[in-house]
Amino acid sequence: MKVLVIGANGQVGRNIVKELSASEHEAVAMVRKEEQVDHLKELGAQKVVLADLEKDFSEAFSDVDAVIFAAGSGASTGPDKTLTIDLWGSAKAAQYAEENGVKRFVQLSSMGTNDPDAGGEEMKPYLVAKRAADEILKSTSLDYTIVRPGALSDEDKTENIEVSTSGFTSMEGRSIPRADVASVLVNVLDRPNTYHKTFEVLQGGNSTASELDSL
Repeated sequence: MKVLVIGANGQVGRNIVKELSASEHEAVAMVRKEEQVDHLKELGAQKVVLADLEKDFSEAFSDVDAVIFAAGSGASTGPDKTLTIDLWGSAKAAQYAEENGVKRFVQLSSMGTNDPDAGGEEMKPYLVAKRAADEILKSTSLDYTIVRPGALSDEDKTENIEVSTSGFTSMEGRSIPRADVASVLVNVLDRPNTYHKTFEVLQGGNSTASELDSL
């Protein structure tokens, strides 16, 4: 599959591109700046498209088979960017996918979205935006999978994860490497058993493949 990676220059996005380049899929990396193009090609992107998530980016959906939405406004921005990127960017991506006949859509979300009120005032805008984006995606005709990782780390990929469709009772002291999150996002692409599923993921447990087989 030709997979459009939205948020390809982000920390998880770059790992997604590398995962795709090592798989049978092709990475179509979407970036906002011309100076990011060469680096994404070096990471393995077969194609790089220039598009701005805060504008019309529908042309990026031409000649792709699937989408991984991994964009995020980042911790250094305010609630305004959280709305336009994490929420509105995701909603537009789902709309463009439907309009272009791209059925497969994998979305990077976050643990804590089940109850944004419990996440504290600082995290609340982010969790509300992610929750709303997830609900919009669920209302579409797309074959979606929503992946909600816990706290992210920069550790090396372990391929050992634990997933839960009902939610973890606690994530205290637990995290998951960004590289493992990227591996999960790529692994679910051609797994029909993950269609129309939402699950949380943390480090630990069995291998990536066996955990995803059980969903």
